[in-house]
Amino acid sequence: MPTLPNLIIATRNSHKTEEIRHLLGHRFEILDVTAFPDLPEIEETGTTFIENARLKALGISNRIDGWVLADDSGLEVDALDGAPGVWSSSFGGEEGNHEKNNQRLVAEMEGKTNRRARFLCTLVLAKDGTEQAVFRGTVDGTITATPAGSGGFGYDPLFIPEGYEETLAVLGTEIKGRLSHRAKAIASFVEAMESDKFS
Repeated sequence: MPTLPNLIIATRNSHKTEEIRHLLGHRFEILDVTAFPDLPEIEETGTTFIENARLKALGISNRIDGWVLADDSGLEVDALDGAPGVWSSSFGGEEGNHEKNNQRLVAEMEGKTNRRARFLCTLVLAKDGTEQAVFRGTVDGTITATPAGSGGFGYDPLFIPEGYEETLAVLGTEIKGRLSHRAKAIASFVEAMESDKFS
């Protein structure tokens, strides 16, 4: 595996950084853009996960040296025609307010019999302003009527992954680290890095 002094995650979301750090273990020194206070905010103007991940990866890697990994992910609910989708983090009307996002999702799903949903994660790896690779992960499940559990973040208290009877927030970090959308995308990233495809 190539020796990397660090891997820069193109986010200011500390929850996302910590989850990626946990998933990668000791393979990299993980930093995020909060370590570079002069970096501008990258506006996520895309209408798809890949577009937004690409904007962040290239926008940051154009400005700093090293490997940059950008994540764009979210929840798609069948009964809501794929919403909240790329607007998952602002679904409740306030960017990054998990409680408001969950409250709106509960309200929107009231009376719905089709509870099927999925989490999707798209990762874009970039270096020197050039896209190097794309990695994806998906986990299917259902939306519960009321939140349960205190673990995780985002919609975890409302999402029951396929094959389980409890939400991701109840199941905890270890199980989530094996089956989540981000875990699957990160596993593909690690496989590619360990194959010496990138040096």
